[in-house]
Amino acid sequence: MRALFISLILALPALVCAQEKARQVQCRFLGFGAPSDSVLSIDNNGAEILCPLSNTTLSEKINCYATGNKISFLSPKDKTPAATATIPATAKAVLLVFVPSPKKPDTLPWRVLVIEDSKKNFPDGGMFVANFHNQDIRFIIGEHKGMLRPAGMHGYEMPKNRDSFNMAPVVVEFQQGDKWRTASESNLRFLPVMRYMVFAYTDPVSGRPRINTYQDLGVN
Repeated sequence: MRALFISLILALPALVCAQEKARQVQCRFLGFGAPSDSVLSIDNNGAEILCPLSNTTLSEKINCYATGNKISFLSPKDKTPAATATIPATAKAVLLVFVPSPKKPDTLPWRVLVIEDSKKNFPDGGMFVANFHNQDIRFIIGEHKGMLRPAGMHGYEMPKNRDSFNMAPVVVEFQQGDKWRTASESNLRFLPVMRYMVFAYTDPVSGRPRINTYQDLGVN
């Protein structure tokens, strides 16, 4: 018993140190594929942080706290676990995209896509493309041409080939069998302090491929 007591005393500094290692991460939130909702995070003092999950726009910047490179989220209604986001060890700012999980036993309600909010992934004035569809996609963003496999993602710098109104063509195509079909074709205005997110996905009701485009004006 004495040896156990001494071991616990010796372990206390390590436990306290582990609690103090929770690091602040600047987060922005988006709810994808579901009606607008929200989740809760907990700060270092045990206070609740409300994190809105709009399905139309990114949230304002919210400081959350990662322990062991993970941020846990709770349901606001009953405080049960809602999601866990794994944060890259070096990331100081992230975009968290919440996607509803398939309704299965022992499955948290949300899956979280973590995108490090860096100039490489999400360039100022540029466009970030993610493919949630089950087939390849290809696209044109001004002079940029790319293709992404399922679960692929990439950030592109602001197109240099823009007209006098700062407009550039954006075209996204889905692969269907051995053919490519245009899903979206438009001219978008590209400006500094503004950026876009484009998600390709499969509509859960119709089963057809879809495109969602989000404009973000919250860049520093």
